[in-house]
Amino acid sequence: MDDAATSGPAARPVSDQGEDDVVLPFAVEPLDLRGRLVRLGPAADRILARHAYPPPVTHLLAEAIALTVLLGSSLDKRGARFQLQTKSDGPVSMLVVDFDAPDRVRAFARFDVQRLENLARAEPTASGALLGDGHLAFTVDQSDEASRYQGVVSLAGQGLEAAAREYFRQSEQIPTLVRLAVAQSVTSAGSSWRVGGLLAQFFPDSPERRRLGDLHPGDAPAGAAPSEFVEDEAWREAKALAGTVENHELVDPTLSSERLLFRLFHERGVKVFESRKVREACRCSQERIRDMLRSFSPQERREMTGDTGRIGVTCEFCSSHSDFDPAEFAP
Repeated sequence: MDDAATSGPAARPVSDQGEDDVVLPFAVEPLDLRGRLVRLGPAADRILARHAYPPPVTHLLAEAIALTVLLGSSLDKRGARFQLQTKSDGPVSMLVVDFDAPDRVRAFARFDVQRLENLARAEPTASGALLGDGHLAFTVDQSDEASRYQGVVSLAGQGLEAAAREYFRQSEQIPTLVRLAVAQSVTSAGSSWRVGGLLAQFFPDSPERRRLGDLHPGDAPAGAAPSEFVEDEAWREAKALAGTVENHELVDPTLSSERLLFRLFHERGVKVFESRKVREACRCSQERIRDMLRSFSPQERREMTGDTGRIGVTCEFCSSHSDFDPAEFAP
């Protein structure tokens, strides 16, 4: 996955004006660092409020939305798609988030209410405990079958931040830092969700400088000394600076994305590039649903028919419901 900050228009002036539902690419050239900062307000809130999941599930899905937008916004081709999907044995058995380039995001979750309640009584509902063991898959579809790509990483009881870092380490071999933050704002006018995320990656000219420490082989003889590994100084500094970001900074509506990046990297100098808007939108439509129903056999469609004599279909992403007359699909 190429970072969006690898190319783009010239750097622009710093803004003090906070802006929601944007992705801002940036670069810290002295440290060979490139990344993106995402700040989501109404776009994420519409998705989360519509589903009205229990708070732990909402929080986890919000993290997944931030991570998907951070990664999917690197796609430049209109119509290209990026999907994050988890399948696991935890109380939250599945998360699905779609990003359709250049700006559309949608999401849903599946979970077991009873297991969720049992977990809440037994221990804090951290994302790793909610997901359990399973896998996290990233799928890129450039609308050309030859360019379809999927990367998979084990969850193994870890949260989305840790799983994303492990993915880039194992599959992409790119030193990567990921931070995700979620907050619910409650005022007299009601409550709303805010989501933020930071992706920072090390892209030196020399591939050797990008080298990562070896993974533990698992079968080394007892007492064997681990191989010596010296991490690149620029990446160590970049991680230290990026790692100072606080969760409240990532979701603060009064703090502009540019000012936040300046706080983190002003000692080295940071460039920001053209921001990209993000919006909540589902790709479902009446015609898409009709095409899907036509793919079933007459017997299967009869089994779908409810007491009203019609076929009801509810989109898991946007919760919209449609009814169809089975007769319109007759041969």
